Amino acid sequence: MHAVLLSAVLVFIAELGDKSQLMSMTFATRYRARTVITGAGIACTLTNLVSALVGNAIGDALPEQAVRIAGGVLFLVFAAWTLRHVAAGEPKQPATGGAAVFVVGVAFLLSELGDKTMLATMTLSTQHHWMLIWIGSTAGMLISIVLAVFVGRALLQVLPIKAVHVVSAALFAAVGIWMLVS
Repeated sequence: MHAVLLSAVLVFIAELGDKSQLMSMTFATRYRARTVITGAGIACTLTNLVSALVGNAIGDALPEQAVRIAGGVLFLVFAAWTLRHVAAGEPKQPATGGAAVFVVGVAFLLSELGDKTMLATMTLSTQHHWMLIWIGSTAGMLISIVLAVFVGRALLQVLPIKAVHVVSAALFAAVGIWMLVS
């Protein structure tokens, strides 16, 4: 139980203010909360499983620069897509179903590859049983995602939807640019 709690707390703390929380808040302004939580949850479960099982070998298998570039471009596409809805004056219609879960999941997978939480999970799994670390790190990340989704949904209660979309687009663009230049 110690390994589960240790990894949950460490990953939760590492996620505070991280791009995963930013994405969760931003996606929550466009998609239903359960869609964001499902897509992000599947992605973080898979990412943490790979991290726990493969450990440091993942760094050799995936070129970090290519993953960052793909993620950065994807975020810039999300920014443009969000601004397109603002320019068209379309009302917010939350997406549902598999396509929305897929979009959220792919964004999370790309953003988490090579992230500090992935590295923390890898490191912890060298010292503790991989399954315990996988469970703990996934729980810690899911808690941070759910927290961010509810903050994003709360924004919709106090801000006009156009303002939320403009802010969302700016945040997506900022994350995309950050991924491309870092």
